[in-house]
Amino acid sequence: MVDLFAGAGGNAIAFALSGRWSRVVAVERDAATLACAQHNARAAGVPPGAIAFVLGDCFAYLAAAARLADARLRLAPRDSAVVLFGSPPWGGVGYRDAGDVFDLATMEPYNLARLHEACRGYHHALYLPRTSDLRQIARLAPAGERIEVVQYCMEGASKAMVAYVPAAKD
Repeated sequence: MVDLFAGAGGNAIAFALSGRWSRVVAVERDAATLACAQHNARAAGVPPGAIAFVLGDCFAYLAAAARLADARLRLAPRDSAVVLFGSPPWGGVGYRDAGDVFDLATMEPYNLARLHEACRGYHHALYLPRTSDLRQIARLAPAGERIEVVQYCMEGASKAMVAYVPAAKD
């Protein structure tokens, strides 16, 4: 499991503590935020070494992952056992004022096309705004495949959605 936008580590910590994944990689480009994630992992009782923390840009990491010297960080191209998880920044205050449907093509700083292109060789789950345009997400499906979209609700209100996208076969 690779958490592409690790932030303060909440998702990577949950992945590591779940016992579901043989290895968890947390990628974060801000050094102070990554240090916070490492601290939070220790505070949450994550065993040392259960999460490999990477300081860097997730797109650069994915582009170089097959060639990395550290085996804990290396990803084999099109490895069906690898799942990428992305909870990207959504662009700030504009999300509330976006109307009924959030346009993922204009999401900042990374739009849906850029995220999908970087991830397409692997199964990937994208945590997106609750009003994301489902037509835009549906277009990501590889030929003959489906995308599963799950709405996450709390106290009767939708908070976000996750799109589970299968790896492209080409």
